[in-house]
Amino acid sequence: MTKLVIDIFDAKKPNKPGLSIEDLDENDTVLTIRRKFSAKKHLDVDRVVLRLNPRDKNLKDEQRISELKLPAKNAQLYFRDLGPQIGWKTVFLFEYAGPMLLYPLFYLRPSLVYGANASKPIHPVVTIALYCHTFHYAKRLFETQFIHRFSHGTMPIMNLFKNCSYYWGFAMFMSYFVNHPLYTPALLGPAQSYLGLIGFIVCELGNFSIHLLLRNLRPAGTKERKIPVPDGNPLTLLYNFVSCPNYTYEVFSWVSFTIMVQSLPAALFTLAGFLQMKIWADGKHRNYRKEFPNYPKGRKPIIPFLL
Repeated sequence: MTKLVIDIFDAKKPNKPGLSIEDLDENDTVLTIRRKFSAKKHLDVDRVVLRLNPRDKNLKDEQRISELKLPAKNAQLYFRDLGPQIGWKTVFLFEYAGPMLLYPLFYLRPSLVYGANASKPIHPVVTIALYCHTFHYAKRLFETQFIHRFSHGTMPIMNLFKNCSYYWGFAMFMSYFVNHPLYTPALLGPAQSYLGLIGFIVCELGNFSIHLLLRNLRPAGTKERKIPVPDGNPLTLLYNFVSCPNYTYEVFSWVSFTIMVQSLPAALFTLAGFLQMKIWADGKHRNYRKEFPNYPKGRKPIIPFLL
């Protein structure tokens, strides 16, 4: 079999001399090329992505050279250096551990935050909010460690600081006002708070159910993709209406939390989360429809029948 040679150029500086990767054959994958190029370039393989053209999408690791339709001679690819990388799981563990540890400080040590006179009796809903908030992030840490199967191994290291600033900052912002000595409970009293609590619990269970379904959809060690459908758990029936029910449940968990505590910072956190998750859901919805010709047409990205 004739060995192939592929010249790889910098996508940002395509006119500069490239590196030649030799001893390739048509059955080699993009991942094989990335590894050989990274070793020759002295870059960590996770930093390197390859493209057919400088502005094209990144090639998938599992694609074979034969699928790329490269010419037999003067075959060229382009690389992009993504910069220093960090594991997705590491980022998630840091960004979720922060809120779980920071939020309780305002409840457990009010004198450090509000002054020595912060001795007003704590309303029961404030304690319930502490348990809910802590449970939410404990669940996220558990899912990160034992449930999620990541299709990508790393992300840019700057995401660690960006994500932690978002989650840690909002946790302290919410906690400051919910645990404040001048906090007043919900306008409609215990009925409103308990309605929010019930909604929060149901949505947290629903979110966990979707994550379990997604885990079981992708066999360990693979990047296999299938159309997700309800699996018999009633809380997964939301897949009949939306493409990303995990985001739907996540949003309504925080809507319920906001109803429970009736707090503006909680509402702002909910709104910010919804706007970001709507963007993610739209992208995943488009990818599902593009990848699967038989994808259910009635589904919306995140809000049933609407969005």
